[in-house]
Amino acid sequence: MSSETVLHARSLTIDLFTKSGALRPVDGVSYSVGRGETLAIVGESGSGKTVMSFAPFGLMPMGVEVGLSGSLIFEGAELVGASRGTLRGLAGRKVGVIFQDPMSALNPARRIGRQIAESAEMHLGLTTQQAEARALDMMKLVGISDPAARMRQYPHELSGGLCQRAVIAAAVISEPSLLIADEPTTALDVTIQAQILTVLKDIQTRLGMAMVLITHDIGVVAGCADRVAVMYAGRIAEQGGAEDVLLNPAHPYTRGLIAAIPRPDDAIGSHFRGLPGLPPVLEGPVEGCAFAPRCNRSLPPCRARRPSLWRDPAAPRVAFCHVLALEPA
Repeated sequence: MSSETVLHARSLTIDLFTKSGALRPVDGVSYSVGRGETLAIVGESGSGKTVMSFAPFGLMPMGVEVGLSGSLIFEGAELVGASRGTLRGLAGRKVGVIFQDPMSALNPARRIGRQIAESAEMHLGLTTQQAEARALDMMKLVGISDPAARMRQYPHELSGGLCQRAVIAAAVISEPSLLIADEPTTALDVTIQAQILTVLKDIQTRLGMAMVLITHDIGVVAGCADRVAVMYAGRIAEQGGAEDVLLNPAHPYTRGLIAAIPRPDDAIGSHFRGLPGLPPVLEGPVEGCAFAPRCNRSLPPCRARRPSLWRDPAAPRVAFCHVLALEPA
């Protein structure tokens, strides 16, 4: 683990306990993200991406008890076993969060400027006047037009793109070491998506933050992420440099995700290239490879044993797949 590593997970497992039962949405994952680096976590809905990023920082809904095992080190401190008070002290100050839907992340009854400023008051101890001045600066930084006027407006008076910029301003106003962006472009049109991703990269460069970008759309990470971790059923299927993973996918699941992306030369009315079947329900540990029932290359060992580690001989990339491990180098 490098001295510049901000977040490092090793065999991290997360169990969730509710009145309706227990789930294991994250099962023995290992990954890291360094200062100034963007790690994109991609996969279908329900693969465990958001839980893996939110649960260790105490950011789960009320009524959900979280069980952590393994290790998760944030800026040199172990979070597995940390007190709730320690975790609450990190969220907002050291760890900024951009939630999926900007309209639900903002309070509809409060002015935009006040919502951004109160984060600086809470986490930086600024006075109201100092916090509002800082909020104005952050609104300029994220590209909100006429920020002085926007500060006095309510969320319903802003477009979806402007609301998302306001959410970003609130998330980074305390200059966190780590920014977690959960599907930050899902509710936006394609043009605004590109603008928001550019804003995130610009702010990351200015502040030197590590960033975890969570998305189900593998297409949005091209040109944005330094490294990619592909998740399936609570496990990381493939992980490596963004260019290696996107241009030369190794794991059958990664190949399926990329093959499903629509192309400009697709004929009108052509069949959708989706993956067959559905992901499993994660009610407990999965025997063997969770992707085996949907994989057209599966072998008998795939259903019996946890996938073997495969290392790319030509690049710093790994995958967990019996088929790849058995192929000649």
